[in-house]
Amino acid sequence: MGQEERRPQFNFKVRLEEEVEQAAYLSASDDHTIFYESFDKPFEGRWIASDKADYQGVWKHSKSEGHDDYGLLVSEKARKYAIVKELDEPVSLKDGTVVLQFETRLQEGLECGGAYLKYLRPQEAGWKPKEFDNESPYTIMFGPDKCGATNKVHFIFKHKNPKTGEYVEHHLKYPASVPSDKLSHVYTAIFKPDNELLILIDGEEKKNANFLSAEDFEPPLIPAKTIPDPDDKKPEDWDERAKIPDPSAVKPDDWDEDAPMEIEDEEAVKPEGWLDDEPEEIDDPEATKPEDWDDEEDGEWEAPKIDNPKCETGPGCGEWKRPMKRNPAYKGKWNAPLIDNPNYKGIWKPQEIPNPDYFELEKPDFEPVAAIGIEIWTMQDGILFDNILIAKDEKTAESYRETTWKPKFEVEKEKQKAEDLAAGSDGLVGFQKNVFDVLYKIADIPFLSAYKLKILDLIEKGEKQPNLTIGVLVSVVVVIFSILFKVIFGGKKNVRVEKKNTGVAETSNSQGSSGEKEEEEEKEKEKEDTAAPRRRPILDWS
Repeated sequence: MGQEERRPQFNFKVRLEEEVEQAAYLSASDDHTIFYESFDKPFEGRWIASDKADYQGVWKHSKSEGHDDYGLLVSEKARKYAIVKELDEPVSLKDGTVVLQFETRLQEGLECGGAYLKYLRPQEAGWKPKEFDNESPYTIMFGPDKCGATNKVHFIFKHKNPKTGEYVEHHLKYPASVPSDKLSHVYTAIFKPDNELLILIDGEEKKNANFLSAEDFEPPLIPAKTIPDPDDKKPEDWDERAKIPDPSAVKPDDWDEDAPMEIEDEEAVKPEGWLDDEPEEIDDPEATKPEDWDDEEDGEWEAPKIDNPKCETGPGCGEWKRPMKRNPAYKGKWNAPLIDNPNYKGIWKPQEIPNPDYFELEKPDFEPVAAIGIEIWTMQDGILFDNILIAKDEKTAESYRETTWKPKFEVEKEKQKAEDLAAGSDGLVGFQKNVFDVLYKIADIPFLSAYKLKILDLIEKGEKQPNLTIGVLVSVVVVIFSILFKVIFGGKKNVRVEKKNTGVAETSNSQGSSGEKEEEEEKEKEKEDTAAPRRRPILDWS
């Protein structure tokens, strides 16, 4: 009988740790990693804090709560912060796939402040590390921002208009909301060679956009081919009334405009036992004249009135009067019925003319990224930045998420569950968090984009007052059903008009949090949906 083969015995725990370490090593050393900052070592000397007077916030090299992992910490409340790290070489965003990724942990939550990164242009564009501020020219701004009605994971890119030479901010439409907890989250932006942009939060795709699409960015990268003629004026005889009073209609002879809306009910009978001689109110028998009351100065004292207790036991007191009822003869003021206006020409709009600022692009002409900066204003401390990555490959970014972010996130999530149970709320805290998580996802649905601010406002009120959770949930459901009802039963449109982008990209100087435009867009959309054809045909200049 041959010698039995002996198989090696594995320690799976040790093996797993070795695989994780090996994966982390490979991720940090492969050719697809362009830049990586783990903050395992102090940042002084490598990252440069701004010397500008406005930026007094103190950065610290600190451990993430509950971990041995270090990060870059926002240590003080109500401060402006600015710090920058120059790259060894500028990074092009125009060649192949490029991935921008970083982690943040809002250890004290985020009620008002930013936690985003700015990917800066080369210093030749006009900035210095020691003078880094909100005016320093960037190419990409990416990350969480929350304050008041603003609740979004920003993605903004600045692009040089080839016609005007001006740099224009282009904002991603309908960005995802910021996760509403105190756990570590990882944010990923993937630039694809086919002009596609993917935004991921914790590895889950939240947004798929195209840089050249007017539906995805505001203002659009490529201006509209045509614009409304600013010199075109509406003719004086242009009739925009879809309906008019019927000129042939005549008020019926029996139409009484003076008939009252209500009349006395002649059939009403006074209830038996009605107390005609009893007043509805009597003097309070327990009231006494105050000792310091002076009749000459204060006037004759009168006891305060109270409800007559006899009226409470009887059918009523005082003078009985017949109740009023609706007058069957009431018709109100007569108006002629509306008919279709034979002279109706639709809602007037100026004719379209070629846009002098129009240009074509096959792909964005991104400026290279030469540095990574954090320039924020926040009312919260405890914001921790970690594991900042620029890579050429999605798999590399995924590997970093699996080895640097996910283990921490799982630990934090389990700890949060334990704390919720220890709170003694019979699962209410966990239920509330789940409700708000779902509501934030609902707010991100593009279909509800025009109402996102209202929904986020309700959510924010619910988070501050947890006892309102059910009420908030019901309110959001009502909002959604109201929108559906409006869409389904909103009535027929006169004539459908092709929606065209009539705006020209304009330079914006805003940084950080941006004003919302959803309500204006909704009003414009409703106006265009109900409009009839233009006075002149839309010209095809292609």
